[in-house]
Amino acid sequence: MTIIDPKLAQKQAAAKSALTYVEDGMILGVGTGSTVNCLIELLASVNLKGAVSSSKVTEDKLRALGIEIYDLNAVGELDLYIDGADEIDRLGNMIKGGGGALTREKIVAAASKSFICMVDDSKVVSKLGKFPVAIEVLPQARSYVARELVKLGGEPVYREGFITDYGNVILDTYDLDIDNPKDLEEKLNNIVGVVCNGIFAHQSATIMLKASDIGVETKEF
Repeated sequence: MTIIDPKLAQKQAAAKSALTYVEDGMILGVGTGSTVNCLIELLASVNLKGAVSSSKVTEDKLRALGIEIYDLNAVGELDLYIDGADEIDRLGNMIKGGGGALTREKIVAAASKSFICMVDDSKVVSKLGKFPVAIEVLPQARSYVARELVKLGGEPVYREGFITDYGNVILDTYDLDIDNPKDLEEKLNNIVGVVCNGIFAHQSATIMLKASDIGVETKEF
């Protein structure tokens, strides 16, 4: 007898719900992560014009399905971007970046009219911050940025052995107080040497698809 992981089943259910928003002929923005992988498995059933990918990993998976990859510079604004999240609050603010693709994800999200976030119910929180905030940093600035993060009350941990698609490093930062996600997102970005951070408040979700044992709940923000 095959035993299905309950969380995997929830991710698959969220992905099936997200697929209903995808239209034939669309250039789709596609995120990165385990829930997105469930969506990618379903995309062969849609006649996409192509996709803009948020990471090299996703790009490779899409190409394997025969889906054409577009450069964002060549397509301009996208109608739809679909991705997951490490945490999401009840206003659609998120923490992302557990997979290290936060900068490309944020760029594609910013260039999209609508952002669908697919999550299982464990990712929905009343306040962001239990999950560390990934911060992409220029390698030369790693120690300086870490000291500045400590001044903000954070505990940065260097993600050893990981290099982003842009050749930068990640500081996973714990214990940040995220009472105001937009303000903290801006404050982190203003640290010299920071490329991007994993708080998605300015590029928050427009629709959340939350999967649980009883089905998928849709919430619009």
